[in-house]
Amino acid sequence: MPTEPAEQERRPECRPIPVPHAGNDAPHNVCADTFPPNRYPGMDVIVNGVRFDALQVGASVLWEIKTHQFDTYNAFVQRQEIEREYAQLGRERAAAAACGYKLVVGVSTQAHRVALLRRDQSLTIVVTGCRR
Repeated sequence: MPTEPAEQERRPECRPIPVPHAGNDAPHNVCADTFPPNRYPGMDVIVNGVRFDALQVGASVLWEIKTHQFDTYNAFVQRQEIEREYAQLGRERAAAAACGYKLVVGVSTQAHRVALLRRDQSLTIVVTGCRR
């Protein structure tokens, strides 16, 4: 059941649908539940057919959380990871925007944030400090 009046007015595909967290990555899930904080603890949310790690309490903000050890990767792997993430974030940003949500990316380190911003300065990226 939608928790905010504005969500009740959204098109059906834009209403958030809580679903269990994907995968069994406990540190990642704890970060997704507590950092934004997540409106649906223990759950991801599907909006417009796309899965997000969290829907922020009290705001129309969807979150994608990254907790991998980006700083430990060599330069080649870092570049590959940024390109993979950028493609994923493009799909997520489009789905979120089409439904009136903002997308925020949470990363564990400043180095990861800087690398993503080098790829696209229009991303909203927050350093969570969450560790794996």
